[in-house]
Order: sequence, then C-alpha cells, then structure tokens
Amino acid sequence: MTVALTTAAAGFGTGLSLIVAIGAQNAFVLRQGVRREAVLAVVGICAVSDALLIALGVGGVGALVVAWPGALTAVGRLGGAFLLGYGVLAARRAVRPAGAGLGTEGEAVTSRRRAVLTCLAMTWLNPHVYLDTVFLLGSVAADHGPLRWTFGLGAVLASLCWFAALGFGARLLSRLLARPTAWRVLDGLVAATMIVLGCTLLAGS
Repeated sequence: MTVALTTAAAGFGTGLSLIVAIGAQNAFVLRQGVRREAVLAVVGICAVSDALLIALGVGGVGALVVAWPGALTAVGRLGGAFLLGYGVLAARRAVRPAGAGLGTEGEAVTSRRRAVLTCLAMTWLNPHVYLDTVFLLGSVAADHGPLRWTFGLGAVLASLCWFAALGFGARLLSRLLARPTAWRVLDGLVAATMIVLGCTLLAGS
C-alpha cells in the first residue's frame, strides 16, 4: 500500500509540474473561469482529455506516434494557425472591447458552444499536450513497471485538481477585473500568449 501511494504521489507531482505552466489551455480556462462561462464544460473537457492522453501514454502508444512523425507536424501546423487566429481575436477584444454580458439565452448557448469547440481545439491541436502526456508521462510511468497505471492515476488526479482549481477558483479574481481596463489587460496577455505559442508551433513544424 505504501509503495502504491508513493507511486501515485510521484505521478501527481510529475503531472502537476507539467500542467502548471503558462500556456494556451491554461490561459483559456482562466479566462472562462473569470467570466464564469461554460466553466464546468471547459474543466471537464480538459480533465477528460488529459486522462485519455495519459492513459494512451501509459499504455505505450507513444512509440506508435514516434513511428509517424508527420502526425505531430500536421497537428503543430493546425494548432499554430488556430492559436494565431484566437490570439488576433483576443488582441481585437483588448483594443476594442465589446459590451459586457450576454443579452439573450440564444447568445448564451452560442457562447457555450464556442467555448466548448475552442477548448477542444486548444487541447487536441496542441502538440505540446501530446509531448507532455503521451510521451513524457508515458515514459516516466514505464519506469514504474507494474505500478505504471498507479502512477498514471496520480497524474490524472493532478490534472483534474489543477483545472478545477483554475476554472472555479478564477472567479476570485472577479473583483480585480471589475473594470473594463482590467479586462483589456487580461485579453492583451491572452493574445500575447496565444500569438507567441502559435508562432512557436508554426516555426517548429
């Protein structure tokens, strides 16, 4: 039992160290959390996606992806283009902010749908996600032999805790972002993050 708990804790720590970083996915979850829009759906998508990718890595799928390097190149180009586009939109919001609030139920539904699709794209079109979960976590988990799935479970728990804390805890920043100027600064930071990451992905693909 002690060995299993130690292995799970190692997976939790390793997973958390890879997830807690400034990136497109975290920036998007933070923004949705502050706006309190589709937070549960966004957190769920990120956590479930990470769980699936970690399971693939622990199961040894990383070796198959290595045999087809063109896949990551294609994902990198698509992800880079997507992040650039999202970054431009965020920059546009920072320069010319739209009115706050959603006027109708139809607009709210559209906003939730857009948030879900954006979150899916940021997760599955980002090659760094595959590198962190499928390759890095998968290779570290393999070192634990029969307990590799226990290690993977710890990493999955770390992902769930982080995204839940980021998404639902972001509302604590609402008072700081009560002024339109603060939103412009946040959107400016999001835009810079997305554009830099997008250019990095395109340059490396």
